[in-house]
Parts: sequence; C-alpha cells; structure tokens
Amino acid sequence: MQLTATRRAAIALALCAVSTLAVQGMALPAAHASTPAPGKAGTVAGIETAAARALAASLADPAWRAQVRTAALGSDQVDLGVLAARTAAPAGLNSAVAGADRRIATAKGLDPAAGSLLRLRLGTDSMRKTLTRDAAPLVAVAADDDSSATVTAYDSSGRTHTLSARTAPRQAVYVVDIDVTKAVSAGLAQVDKAFTKAGLAAPATVTPNTDGFWTTRVDSVYLNDDEEPWILGDAEIFSIVSGFGLDGKVRVDTVDMPYLDNDHTTYYPNQILVNWSSYKYNLADVVMMEDDGDTNYATLAKALADALLTITDQGAYIPLVDAILAAIPSSWYTNDADYVDSWYTLAESSTGRLNGARGNGWMSVSPYYVQGL
Repeated sequence: MQLTATRRAAIALALCAVSTLAVQGMALPAAHASTPAPGKAGTVAGIETAAARALAASLADPAWRAQVRTAALGSDQVDLGVLAARTAAPAGLNSAVAGADRRIATAKGLDPAAGSLLRLRLGTDSMRKTLTRDAAPLVAVAADDDSSATVTAYDSSGRTHTLSARTAPRQAVYVVDIDVTKAVSAGLAQVDKAFTKAGLAAPATVTPNTDGFWTTRVDSVYLNDDEEPWILGDAEIFSIVSGFGLDGKVRVDTVDMPYLDNDHTTYYPNQILVNWSSYKYNLADVVMMEDDGDTNYATLAKALADALLTITDQGAYIPLVDAILAAIPSSWYTNDADYVDSWYTLAESSTGRLNGARGNGWMSVSPYYVQGL
C-alpha cells in the first residue's frame, strides 16, 4: 500500500517537530492536557520519551511499520540508531534518534564516542503473538520509577495511553530503552579513569617476576526479587570494591557483572572480585549497585572521589561502605542507580556463602591464586 503525498507530508511534519524537540531537550505536548509528561526534558527519561514519540509517529507508514516489526521479532534488542538510519525510515526519524543518543551520552556522563545507546524491544515475549502484520503497536519508554503503577504509551497519531505497570497489556508494545550493558561498560571506564586521576585506583604493583597473586573469586551469586514492572528490561549490576591501597590511600575498583540479568536466579560466574596484591590490608568492602538507565557516571565518580579522598590511613583497616553510601545522592536510591547490597570486611581467606548486609542477596566466594606466566 502506497501512502498519498498528503499522508507522507503529515508524517514528515510530525517527525520534524519531534526531532526538533528531541535535539533541543524540550518536553513534547501530551495528547491529553491532563496527562503529565513521563520524563522531564534533559533527563534520560525525557530524552527517551521524545525518541519514543518520534518512533510512534513513524509507525503511521505501513511499509516502515512492517520493517520495524520484522526487526523486533528477529532480535531481543534492536539498535534503534541503526534501525532509524535505514533509507526506508520516514524523514526526520534518524535525526531525532541520533540527537537523542548524543544527549543521553551527555546526561549519563559518557564519552560521546560511546555511540548509539537507544534500543528497541517488545515489552514481553508474549507480545510476539499479538504483533501480527495488521497490529498497531504502541510505543513506551522503560520506566524510570519501579514503584510507578502506570506506564504511558504512544500511538502513531500522537495520542497517549495509560497502561498498568504490573500487568502486561494484550496489545503489542514496543519499549524504548537504554543498552545498559554498553552504558555500564562505558560508564565504569569513565569512573576508573576519574579514580586513577584522583589517585584512588593506582595500578597494582605486581612485577613480571612475581609468581602470581591471590584473589577472591565469586563462585556463585543470587539476588532477591525486586518485583519490577513488566516494562523494565534486564538491569545491569556492577560492584564497587574499596579498601586501602599499597600507598596507604583509599583504593576503589569497579567490577562489571553483566551476567546478573534476573533476580531469583543463581549465577555461577567464577569472576575475580578482589585482587589482593593491590591492597595494603587483608580486608576490603563491596557495594553492589544497579543501573536502570539514568545513572550519570561522571557525577558518581566525583561524589565518591570527593568523599573518599578525605579518608586517611590510620594504621588499620577502616570500613568504607558507609562512606560510599553516604556519598551517593539520595535521589539515586529510587531507580536510576539502585543500591542493591553491600558486604563488609571481605578477607583474602573468605570462603563460602556470604549474605549481604541489606539481606537482598548473597555471594559464594573462595580464595583463588592467579599463577604468573
């Protein structure tokens, strides 16, 4: 079915308006004045909302809607930037998505070289059955508040639809989300760079002649259920390991845990958590965090560095968990960089199951010797 010139012009005009708002960071007008904007302009959620509305408007084109359907059914997660760059995409969509990607990188404190971060997926696997050729899917943004009871979705005419956050709708819904795996990897690289610059992450002094070094390895790990809404995708977990370095200054290492996708699931990563050759004392602390999309890593690095640089070596181990948690802004305990759990006084000899202080999970660890080459 071919679109009339008038219809094509209407789609292009709608996308042009959305693209301008996405680039400028302005809030888009809701179809119903009584419906509040789901994300403030300039925030990651607000930028995602502009991109979601641009995508929803583009689905008025049947041929393009069919291409988006094929992409969504062919992958659990579609790179929205790559999808929007196709020649078949309606005019204005590519610029809207590209502009949103750049602004999200800035909002998250990431290097612009991080590239495309926006992703598209179906809300639930069950929606594959309802995403038929004739379906008119809605478009929503992954919730930035896991306590919210509702989700706002958009159709191709710009109208808003209020959905339950706890019960997935029968109608197919495309969800615009952040590639948190990519964002956390890029973000932790920025954090490590900032920590090294601040003197909080000096390289370990293991020389080529050293036979090896002792580490603590995570053999298995389990997190409790957070009862998150259906619209949220896999969360990205990372840990902040802290102690005193060989120079007597506070040392902080970040550990990405990309395999921790789901709660109520035991994972067996055999991942090294602590390299004891980097620490002065035989004790370290671990704080586990979760990035659901809105974390600004530049702010995180600065907050932690400002707090930890004031702590000095008193000749004995000092727990650092409380200092780390106190340094994190209170707003981050909602859904943008959730505090998952913490472990105090992890020792080189620690072995077996260790419950988190918050009671939200456990890790089974063991000493592991890394042999030198």
